[in-house]
Amino acid sequence: MSREMIHQMIDALSDFHQDKSVRGVILTASGTTFCSGVNLKEWQSLSVERDAIELWQQVASELQELIEAMLRLPKPIIAAIDGPVLGFGMTMVLACDLVVTSPKAAFEVPSSRHGLVSGLTVPLAAFRLGASFASRMVLGGQSMDAKSALAIGLSHREVDSGQIWAAANEWAMKIAESSPESLQLGKRLLNEMVGESLLMNLSSGAAVLATACSTESAIEGLEAFVAKRKAGFQ
Repeated sequence: MSREMIHQMIDALSDFHQDKSVRGVILTASGTTFCSGVNLKEWQSLSVERDAIELWQQVASELQELIEAMLRLPKPIIAAIDGPVLGFGMTMVLACDLVVTSPKAAFEVPSSRHGLVSGLTVPLAAFRLGASFASRMVLGGQSMDAKSALAIGLSHREVDSGQIWAAANEWAMKIAESSPESLQLGKRLLNEMVGESLLMNLSSGAAVLATACSTESAIEGLEAFVAKRKAGFQ
């Protein structure tokens, strides 16, 4: 995902927020991958700029703005996943309210292999599924298949690939039968009251993300990614 795509998603969510005819949102993708994370080539180009630190702060703020827009959208968001989910893709899935997967779904957070820190993934993962899950994914580099995701509650329903859109749409149609005010208050209760420290932790995570991007490890990790070689961390 490029910065332009991030901005487009923020704008789309703003439109959905205002449009009373929208009762739910399905987040999905075309192609064989749900999301491979942020555009690391674009990030590598930022690391060589003279004002790199300020740019990283802007990037972190943009990512945080998107995630908070998802959490604050007064309508449920359903993720329909029919392929791999990597890095920031995982963050977006965790910001969704409901998740439908196919057997092709797989989840991984490879940020540490690139010298980066998943500052926004950690608080969301801990909020949704606990610190143990966050540790396994972010520190342990564990990958997770669709069945494991369903077993721990990362995914809420698994269907065949050919049924992924139909299943998500069926759920959205069922949601549309409910009171929009009840859904809005219920989502707010979950994300802002039960998870009262979540937004504060996302701000802290964004700050850590920006700081990590300015380190020598991040510079090496991003250069290695672009050069398609293994990173050599000290």
